[in-house]
Amino acid sequence: MAGNELLALASAGGAALVGAVAQDAWGMVKTGFSRLLGRGDRAREEAVTQQLERTRSAVEAAGADGERVRAQHEALWAGRLEDLLIERPEAAAELQTLVREAAAAAGVRSAGHVVQHVSASGNAQQAVLGHGSQVNTFGTRHQRADD
Repeated sequence: MAGNELLALASAGGAALVGAVAQDAWGMVKTGFSRLLGRGDRAREEAVTQQLERTRSAVEAAGADGERVRAQHEALWAGRLEDLLIERPEAAAELQTLVREAAAAAGVRSAGHVVQHVSASGNAQQAVLGHGSQVNTFGTRHQRADD
């Protein structure tokens, strides 16, 4: 898998994991991600399980800050998963399976792999997001430097 594909998979994994917090599938998702990130080491699996439970507690207690907290935890777990995939690219298949299972258990349907081509001209500005996190910076470098 290419670097961008691994990054996208890690991002999807973080989103699937945090998205399962309030779902009936949480137990299955927690077990799967603990096993994946624990890499066969029982102590490491238990540590990951505890971290996942802290994520669940934070997301459930977030209240009005829910979206921000969810995004932070998605990014945190996506980073962990990206590190795993860099160290062990063969783990991609297992992560893909976990993402599919979490989405199926949550009733999420996906269009599959989607490629978007977007163009703008003149003073037009566009921001297109299908899934995950996005940072937009509009204007020329000169305009941003003047701000």
